[in-house]
Parts: sequence; C-alpha cells; structure tokens
Amino acid sequence: MKVLCSTEESLYRPEALRWRKRMRLLNPLGEGLVILPCSMKKPYSHSKSHQIFRKATRPIQEVILTSPFGICPREMENTYPIQSYDVTTTGDWSNEEMRLVGELLKDYVTDKKVIAHVTGAYRKVCEEYLDEAIYTCKDGKPLSPSSMNELKQEVKKFDKISPREKLIKGLRSIALYQFGKDGEVLIPSDIQIKGRYNKRIFHENEQLATLLMDTGLFAISLAGGKLLAGKDIKIVEIDFELKTNTLFSPGVIHADENIVPRDEVIIRRNGEVVGVGKSILSGEEMVRASKGVAVRIRHRIKK
Repeated sequence: MKVLCSTEESLYRPEALRWRKRMRLLNPLGEGLVILPCSMKKPYSHSKSHQIFRKATRPIQEVILTSPFGICPREMENTYPIQSYDVTTTGDWSNEEMRLVGELLKDYVTDKKVIAHVTGAYRKVCEEYLDEAIYTCKDGKPLSPSSMNELKQEVKKFDKISPREKLIKGLRSIALYQFGKDGEVLIPSDIQIKGRYNKRIFHENEQLATLLMDTGLFAISLAGGKLLAGKDIKIVEIDFELKTNTLFSPGVIHADENIVPRDEVIIRRNGEVVGVGKSILSGEEMVRASKGVAVRIRHRIKK
C-alpha cells in the first residue's frame, strides 16, 4: 500500500510521526556511519544509485536521509511504511523539513564518526546539525567517479562490520520499531533463520516469529509472544478461557494503550500467554467497546 507524501503536511501524517518517534530508539552499529541521499525507487537498495553506493558502503553502517520520515538506517528499508512511500525527490526542502530531519539525524549519530556522501539540501542538513563530518562529494555529483573514489577511500578507514552482527542488529532494529522500547527482546543473539522469502526466526528449536517480506514486520508465534509478554509489550488481558480464533471486545479487561490497529498483540490470562494475533482496534477501543472484534488470533493454546 502506497503512502502518498506530496506536501509539507505529510511531515505530520501518523505514519511519519510514528516512524520518527521510533527511530529515536535505534542506534548505529560500529565506529562510524555513512549518510546517503534517498531515491525515488523503494526499497532504496533496488535503485541504480544505491546499488552503486553499496559497492563502497556495505561494510559499515548506512543511513539514508529522506523527507517526511527523516532517516532510514539501511536495515529498516524493507519495513512499512518506508518501503512504499511516494514522494518527489526534488532535493529542495523547506526549513521545517530540514529541521525535523536534522534533529533526528543528530540524535541518531551521537558521537559516531560520519561520512556524508550527499549534496544539496542533504548536505545543508549535515552541515547545520552535525558537529563534524567528512564530505566525499567533491564535484557535487554523488555518482561521479571522483566522488565514488573518495567515498571508497574513506570507508576503508573503518573496521568492517560482520554479516552476523549486521543481521542481528537489523532484526533487533525492526523489533524496536514494531514493538517499541524493549522490543529487541524478541531477537536473542543465538537465533537461527530459515526461509528464502519470509524469514522464520528460531531459538532453541522454537519458532519465535516470521519476518514478512511484504511488510518488513514480524508476525509472532506463542514463543515470541512469551518473550514480549515478559516486558509487558502489546498485552491484551482477558478473564475467560480462549476457545476460538476471534477475540471480541467485551472479553477484554485491559489492553496496552500503545496498541494501534494491525499491531501484533499478545493475549494473556491470569499471567499466562494464551494467544497471539493482530489487533483490529486500538488498545483503548478494545476496553471501551461493547461489541465488535478486538483481535484476530493467529495462534492460541488449545486445551
């Protein structure tokens, strides 16, 4: 589903606000990072420009600047809504766009060393909001041979991040975005991954979740739900025995106020996880509503 972002008001779409808020939970991996411009094609790595960039930048942390979402660490580029928003990439940003992008970038970078392979408004943001950065677009053309050579030489100065480190970091970043603070508990360090398209996440022979490539988000299992329930994340409390795959609102006695429609949620009864599924209503609506479906259940404990 396309997210249309054609005016400055798009900065305040719920999807953009939620994205920027959750990006503040993430931190870059490694000793430094490279900043890149966005592209019209999504995910970014499918574009010709990013395929060229990645030949040089793949060994270290990459972050893409974009409006109205602010920043996109490379590991997040397949995640909804950043993988499907539609915006004209003119390179001209308003003062408000530059402020929101710049403040988010500054918080993300913290004290890391930065290579900024950007021009135009992207560079203005870096110059205004970062204390220090190495600029590698010497001729104003990011894809020119001289600019790319400069980028390659600077990237070589950083230690490479191992593929396994990047994998775990990427999955934990997605979990933080999807579930909020402490969401990375879903991804232990010794997980196994199976599947070519949708990625099934296993730990100690139990499947915790499936990373759905269509949305870049997790669908959790009962085992994954138990990990998240240990942190009281996305909990829906009931006081009856769950016997069907539909949970109606009158059966909900409490729900996490952070739940929004289409969230992955954990159903709990008397402290025990009894089901997981996808919310139809927000947490507040589930508690207040006197009728209607609250959660479509994917897995439940059957007795």
